[in-house]
Order: sequence, then C-alpha cells, then structure tokens
Amino acid sequence: MELLYGPIRDYAWGSRAAIARLQGRCVPSPGPEAEWWLGAHPGAPAEVARDGGRVSLADLLAAEPGRWLGAGVVDRFGPRLPFLLKVLAAEAPLSLQAHPDAEQARAGYAADAGRPAGQRNYVDPYHKPELLVALSPFEALCGFRDPTVSAEALAAFGVPALEPVVAALAAGPDGLRTAVRTLLTWPAGERADLVAAVLAAGAGGPDADLARELAAGYPGDPGVLVALLLNHVRLAPGEAIWMPAGNLHAYLRGCGVEIMAASDNVLRGGLTPKRVDVDELLRVLRFEVLDDPLVVARDAGPGVVTWPVPVPDFVLHRVAVAAGVAPVRLTVTGPRVVLCATGEVTVDDGTGPVTVRSGQAAVGPAAGGPLVLTGDGEAYVATVGVG
Repeated sequence: MELLYGPIRDYAWGSRAAIARLQGRCVPSPGPEAEWWLGAHPGAPAEVARDGGRVSLADLLAAEPGRWLGAGVVDRFGPRLPFLLKVLAAEAPLSLQAHPDAEQARAGYAADAGRPAGQRNYVDPYHKPELLVALSPFEALCGFRDPTVSAEALAAFGVPALEPVVAALAAGPDGLRTAVRTLLTWPAGERADLVAAVLAAGAGGPDADLARELAAGYPGDPGVLVALLLNHVRLAPGEAIWMPAGNLHAYLRGCGVEIMAASDNVLRGGLTPKRVDVDELLRVLRFEVLDDPLVVARDAGPGVVTWPVPVPDFVLHRVAVAAGVAPVRLTVTGPRVVLCATGEVTVDDGTGPVTVRSGQAAVGPAAGGPLVLTGDGEAYVATVGVG
C-alpha cells in the first residue's frame, strides 16, 4: 500500500469548506472545491510518489496491468481501473443529468467519432452507474416519483400553460416521456415567462420552495420544472443513494463519498450553462418510477458495512477501527483504494503498511493480500466487485 494523491476539481458548484475541512486545511478554501478524484481516470488521474516526485496512477497501471489490476480485472474490463472513487462536495445544485448504460455508451461513442468536441455527447465507451454515501446531511433529486403526485404538484401552481404537462402526468408512467419532452422543448423565448409564472403563483410547500431555489440560479430554465418530477431525497450521514443508468438526477447540496464506473459520460437536461441534447437525453432516460433510491447498508463482518449494487465494476466498504479493538481483516478482489474519512487508520495488504489520516488516501495492487486495518477512525475501501 502507498499514499495516493488525488486532484481536486474546482467546478463552480463546489464547496469552499467540506473538502478543506476533511483534509485539515484552512476554511474557506481560496475557491470552490467540488470533487476530489481518487482513481486513474484520464480526465484527472491521481498520483503516487516515485523517486522524489510523483507519477500518474494511470501510467503505473499501464506499465504493470497484471500486478496492479490482476488477470481477472484485465480480462473483464481491459487494462484500466474500472471504478473511480470521489469525495463530492456541493454548495449549489448540480445539473439535471443522466448516464447511459453500457450498450448506449458504446454506440454513442462510436456515433460521436469525428464530431467536433463541442458537439459530442460521449467522451468514452463506458457506462456510469454511481453510488453516493453521505458524509454530511445531503440533498438530492433522484429518479422520477409517482407522476400523479407530480401532476398534483404542478396543478397547484395554477398556471394555465402547464395544463398539457399536468394532463400527461395524470395519465401515470405512460405520460412521463410526453411531460418531460414538453418541458425540455418549451419554446426558448417563452421559458423565462413560464418559470416566472410558476414563481408568481405564490404557492407554498416543498415543491414551491425547490422551484424558487433552482430558479434563483436558472430563471429561464425549464429544468426548474422538470426537477419537480423527481424524488427529493434527504440523506443523513451514512445513508446512501444508488443511481443506475438512465435515471434523471441532480445533487443539490452536501458532502459524500461517491463511487462510480470509470466514465465521464453525462447527458444533461437543464440547470446548467453547458450543452443540452434533448433528443439524446430522452433516448437514454428510463421513464419509470423509482420508488426508493436509497440503498440500505449491509453488515459485512465486524466493523464493516457495504452497500450492494448490481454491477461488477465496483464495491464500496466502510470500515470502522478503534484503539484496543481487534484489527479488521477485509478480503478484497483486485486493486483497492482506501480513503480515511475520520481519525487515523493503518492499512496493510502484505506489500507494506501505510497510515492515512482524515482526508488522505492510499492505493494497493491486486497482487496484495487481504487488507488488515488498525487504528482509530473510519475508512472507505473501494475495489472491484465479483458479480
């Protein structure tokens, strides 16, 4: 095991406190800090120390895929780390977005070949399902709620222009596609007036509060109203949400540990100045009700919990260790990344121990053995699934 140094992405919606506080730095940070990447994704690979300097983890994997990834991972996913671990810290809402499944990603990436960068929807041929575990109270919009509930919410604004959308939603799940398409293709010159009419209605309740919050940043964006069709989820620390392919979502605020398949394919639907391809988004979206986006943690041994997900690209464990308590032994498959969230944890996989403190991370090769964790703190361990 050895220390892993991940880059911090400075997206505008990022927090100036959460990641800095986790790492023990001064708060506020000089600028927004949105995501701390701990992986080998080519967009921002993490690094390890070598010969007085640092070298990209991606380069190490490419040089020794058998040692770092293991034959099983290479056979199944190719010579690449199939997951990306992040700390995500949102101070403002992220865009409404969805991610493609594996088949859609391959086809979309091939179709985009040769197009100018600004006209591409797909930057790689991989899917991007993701799991987020809250480190702080966390709010998110996750998947479509019962459309009849959404119909009542939009009807309560009393805006005549929304009546076709309300009627489509009142028909149940079969009307979801029509409702979303109608909102996202609303005439550009009339969008600001539509959102303004909703706000002027003076309605109360959580849907109206959410519309006002989102419209403050995006006053002419129909995504403000599409957001009202989604489940509004509030997580306590330790609770988790699962976003499979095709589910529309947006993270609103909070800090969490996020793990995903190693892809950067994002199809946006609003609440963003970035490109929105409505037709491609509608092709990828799953117009089905997501009754409960929460994933319940399962005990995986003394001091260990995990969140089961239906993909083999990754698995995430949370390990709690304490002074004077027996070490935690964790059998993992393939490469492993360990993030310390609190306290101080020593990790040994037989290749050499490393101690990580809050806001530090370590990486180990597939050639290592089971992890033995000691100390006094809490760590998240990411590795490859076996399904």
